[in-house]
Amino acid sequence: MSLESSEGRPRRVLDAAAMRAFAHPVRLALHELLMRAGPTTAADAAREVGVSQALASYHLRQLAKYGLVTQAEPRDERERPWKASESRQDWGDTAGPEGTAARSLLEQVMAERALARLVEWQERRGDEPEPWQAAGGLSNSYVYATAEEFQALGEAIAGLLEPLIARIDDPATRPGGARPVLLTQLWVPLAPTASGD
Repeated sequence: MSLESSEGRPRRVLDAAAMRAFAHPVRLALHELLMRAGPTTAADAAREVGVSQALASYHLRQLAKYGLVTQAEPRDERERPWKASESRQDWGDTAGPEGTAARSLLEQVMAERALARLVEWQERRGDEPEPWQAAGGLSNSYVYATAEEFQALGEAIAGLLEPLIARIDDPATRPGGARPVLLTQLWVPLAPTASGD
């Protein structure tokens, strides 16, 4: 398994097995819950996600196997809470067809989850306070860029997001009115047209 992390940077996950393990809707839901709620027991996580405690425990152990979650400090002797290991993961370049297939599977499951979240948002948008009604949604932009420019753009966006991501680990830094927001980035280099553009 290849998991790399450096201070201030997302954990880089290069292992195909870890990507396949994470590409499960229940595991994604559990991981998101731990990111949002902080340390949570399997019983509480099961109730929140809508699965049995045994199923939640199984999936949490699978996430732990790949270092994506870990046991948190218990508040008393009876509970065993879990927490997300890192606030961010970067699903890095993987070598060979197995790695490419695993990364593609994970990207597909994450995109489907994000699309489902968009549909949920659309259904409740009218019930949200005015500033939030215009906040969510989808946009498309077409650009011409080199691979190096594309990478630099991603790094610049990551830099802008860093202070907001830091609020995950330190709730005291969240201003009044702050709430969790899912930001899914799709980076899709397009195939050239018949004219070469």
